Amino acid sequence: MTENASSSPATLAKLGTIMQISYVPDDYDAALDYWTQKMGAGPFFHTEGVQVENVKYRGEPSDIQFSMAIGYWGDVQVELIRPDNDAPSMFKDWRAKGLQGVQHLCIIVDDLAEARQITESKGGEVIQEVSLPGGVGGAFYADYGGGPGTVIEYLQIPQAGLDGFAAMRQAHLDWDGATNPIIGKE
Repeated sequence: MTENASSSPATLAKLGTIMQISYVPDDYDAALDYWTQKMGAGPFFHTEGVQVENVKYRGEPSDIQFSMAIGYWGDVQVELIRPDNDAPSMFKDWRAKGLQGVQHLCIIVDDLAEARQITESKGGEVIQEVSLPGGVGGAFYADYGGGPGTVIEYLQIPQAGLDGFAAMRQAHLDWDGATNPIIGKE
């Protein structure tokens, strides 16, 4: 949170800047092709079997398994998520409802507990939460009841994670738009 934000009333907008647009497409591979070939985003970094811990969906433990690809489109991170099992999750529900478009937006925060307190004070419902392996950070997803695309992910990660995002963004800036559009996916 910025220095000015700590001295003014707590608002959601002051928790951070939206840095990511996330999708849960019905056709993951087609979405990767769309973003790399048509939109010029990328390269995308694919992770098969994302590792998260202490997952709760709507307050209940869940053993979600999913894969994802992250790439940059200018300064904006684009995330594509593919659910890999039928465990309860917001990703599975999204697909089951046949929804399209933006599934959630992401904001990086310095203090997850503070973000959660402000979220709840503004009427946000925490629908999913995860911890990163080793307790190095975590995230929660809040629904503000405005329909598809109004779920916000609040993510707290260590400097190494931020550095990884910066390296991905630099890879985008250096990318020729054709070579290795998807890294890590066979």
